[in-house]
Amino acid sequence: MPYAPVWPSQFASIERQLAAVCPKSEFKIEHIGSTAVPGMAAKPIIDVMLGALSLAAIEAKVDTLAAIGFHYVPAFNAEMPMRRYFVLPVTHPRLAHLHAVVQGGMFWCDHLLFRDALRCNPELFRAYAVLKQELAEKFPDDSWAYAAAKSAFVQTAVNHARMTEEQRPTVIDTMADCKPGA
Repeated sequence: MPYAPVWPSQFASIERQLAAVCPKSEFKIEHIGSTAVPGMAAKPIIDVMLGALSLAAIEAKVDTLAAIGFHYVPAFNAEMPMRRYFVLPVTHPRLAHLHAVVQGGMFWCDHLLFRDALRCNPELFRAYAVLKQELAEKFPDDSWAYAAAKSAFVQTAVNHARMTEEQRPTVIDTMADCKPGA
């Protein structure tokens, strides 16, 4: 669907819920995915990334996260062992997907690099928007095929962002780290 101006406030609400049970001294919360990119069309599900010092710290919060409505989906651990995945709510329609990962790890850094590159680079933004639209039309009922077909584009953009931002710190905190034209 077209970009919805309500997405940042939906993220802020989810962020407050998470911050109440995941202290800032131990966890970092980021808005990722297309809903985090102003003007980008997206499925209306907020992608949230919860960064911790270890997967064990995340696993220790499974029951706490469940108490605030996040349903843990361990079936995806085999596919992506570096991530713990949660959905909110357990039934459709979903409000959010929570990707809990090690802060500063590859998943963490790649997702922030891609988000910030889309925010900063109008050409990349346009190319990705066109690709998403084409793939949404090609795979209207197959989210796995849609995601797989985007992966080469995303990886190329991340690789480019790494090469052009070699002096960037390992953990990118905000869009303030974004350089125009990156």
